[in-house]
Amino acid sequence: MDNAASAAHALALAEAAAFDFAVGDEAGALTKLATAVATDPGCFEAWLAKGEVHFALRQLAEALAAAERAAELRPKDIHVHTSLSRIWMEQGDKTKAEHHGAQARILGWGDQIKQPEGPQPGEIG
Repeated sequence: MDNAASAAHALALAEAAAFDFAVGDEAGALTKLATAVATDPGCFEAWLAKGEVHFALRQLAEALAAAERAAELRPKDIHVHTSLSRIWMEQGDKTKAEHHGAQARILGWGDQIKQPEGPQPGEIG
């Protein structure tokens, strides 16, 4: 399988895993996500989802490892910083949790500046 096909397959697996997780099949989701990251270790979506599933199962070490890998792939993603904040809070490290929470807020503000909602003061709606 070439790189593009591997990436597409990994993303499809991540999407299928999200469905499995949504319907309560955490084991099925983790199996698909393990295959996704083995197929394409650069699949951000799979790493992020893997972190979320492990977090939901209270497997905090695995959740942290997956979320940190996702953060390496996309260091400016609001979702990964939110996940890392939640994981660190559960781990009991308030300082790291607050750091990632602040990163998520900053990234969120940046998104709002780039694409504000609705008409701005002085604009005609």
